[in-house]
Order: sequence, then structure tokens, then C-alpha cells
Amino acid sequence: MQVFVRVAELGGFAPAARELDLSPAMVAKHVLAIEARLGARLLHRTTRRQSLTDVGRLYLERSRAALAEFQAAEASAAELQAQPRGLLRVTAPVILGSRGLAPLLPAFTAKHPQVQVELVLHDRVVDLMDEGFDAALRSGPLPDLPLSMLLCATPAYLRRHGRPRVPADLSNHACLGFSHWVHQDRWRLFAADGREHTVPIRSRLTSNNGEALRQAALAGGGILMQWEPLLREDLAAGRLVRVLSRYAPPQRPAHLLYLREQRPTAKLRHFVDHVLKHLGA
Repeated sequence: MQVFVRVAELGGFAPAARELDLSPAMVAKHVLAIEARLGARLLHRTTRRQSLTDVGRLYLERSRAALAEFQAAEASAAELQAQPRGLLRVTAPVILGSRGLAPLLPAFTAKHPQVQVELVLHDRVVDLMDEGFDAALRSGPLPDLPLSMLLCATPAYLRRHGRPRVPADLSNHACLGFSHWVHQDRWRLFAADGREHTVPIRSRLTSNNGEALRQAALAGGGILMQWEPLLREDLAAGRLVRVLSRYAPPQRPAHLLYLREQRPTAKLRHFVDHVLKHLGA
């Protein structure tokens, strides 16, 4: 279509070929291919000159409009790549999304006012492509966001049941279990010298939702193992207190997933940078 437009505007195959860096024979093949598809001639050809047929004049008009739309679409895509704008759909687990990610979003949207964020929270695994998400925050073994874990309980629970002094004491306590963990009958802790302690635990309450376990811990239901950023407010307010602070559970990092593109949109690039800046390390 572009070749035909230049032939019509420049008045022949040879000048169009020079401009497009093609051979005159190749230019002619492009025009002949359109004519064969349409079943009509676009050009009257003589040895001296070429002129448009009625079909050719109409096709030229529509081709110019179509090419202008194409160029506008290309320019829009380039603009979208350069400036953060449009709808950004993000999914995350309930507690990590509500308490870890949601507080970061007002600053992001204030900095990028042409971006609208839709945050969808649930604990099932989402297919980003099938469900139309730009990014997903998930917990798992990839080291993008190395969030520290800690153990805590309410002061009232510890007054009733005593404070564990060494990891082995956990066997005598109600430990709140997360049902997605591979090993639900034991917890692993590491001392400052790197020595590992694997402790059998008794979980009379398990859940697949971290916020439910947090609420159970706040109600005095037992000892909770959870990401430190999600418990920061409870610890600062004294609603929960740390136990076994000299021992660290293994990190259970979160990671940020997004579909690989040759050139990610600006809204996605800036969102990834924003999350890593505030949740990473």
C-alpha cells in the first residue's frame, strides 16, 4: 500500500523505486499484487506515462487514510512506551497485597497521574496473560524481594503460656500454620552462627490466608510466623511482640512477575522500579 501511494504521488515506478530503494521491477510487483487481489486495475500504463483509474483514485484515497491511521497507532504505541499512562492491572496475595503493596500505590499514582491502578487480591495463582494482568506479586523462591520473617505473639498469650526461650520450646506452644507451606509439621530457625534448628510444631489452627492467621494471633491464638513488613505496625503498637528474636526463620521472599516484552510499557517499568525501591531489601 505504501509503495502504491508513492507510485501515484511521484507519477511512476522509477521515481518511487529510487525513493524506496527498490528496483522498478519490485515496485511493479507490489502494485500488480494489489491489482490481482482486488481484481481491478489501479493504473493506466503507457510507455510514456501512468495515470490512475477510477478504482485507483478511490484506493489511493483510502490508502492514505489507512496509512495515516497506521502511523497514528505507531505513534501512540511509542508515546505509551515513553510516558507512564493507562490502566495497570496488578494482582497479589491478600495480606501481602493489602498490607505490603497497597500502601505504596498512592505515592505511585501521585507521581504518575495518568496511570490508573487496579489491584486485585486473592490467594490463588493467576495466569497473567489469560486474565489480563500486567504484573503479579507472589511469594516463592525467587530472590527479588528478600523479605525477612519473624515469630511473634500477643503479650496476653505469652503471659498465659510462657515465652519460648529456645527453638525446642515451640513444640509446647500453639503455632499458627500456613497451609501453603510445604512442611506444616515443623518450622526451621537459624541461629546467629548459622546453625539450623528444625522444630516439630503443633498447629491446631491452619489457614491459607495470612491475614486470617494475623487476626488469630491478635486474638491470642498462638505464635505466628510472618513477613516482618506486614507485622511492623502491630509490633510498634505492642499488639504483638517478638519471640526467639535471636533466631531467624528462613527468608520467604516475594517476587514480582510480569510478561516479558521486547519493550515494556513505561507504566510497567516505573511500577516495577517503585515496588523494588520500597519492598526490596
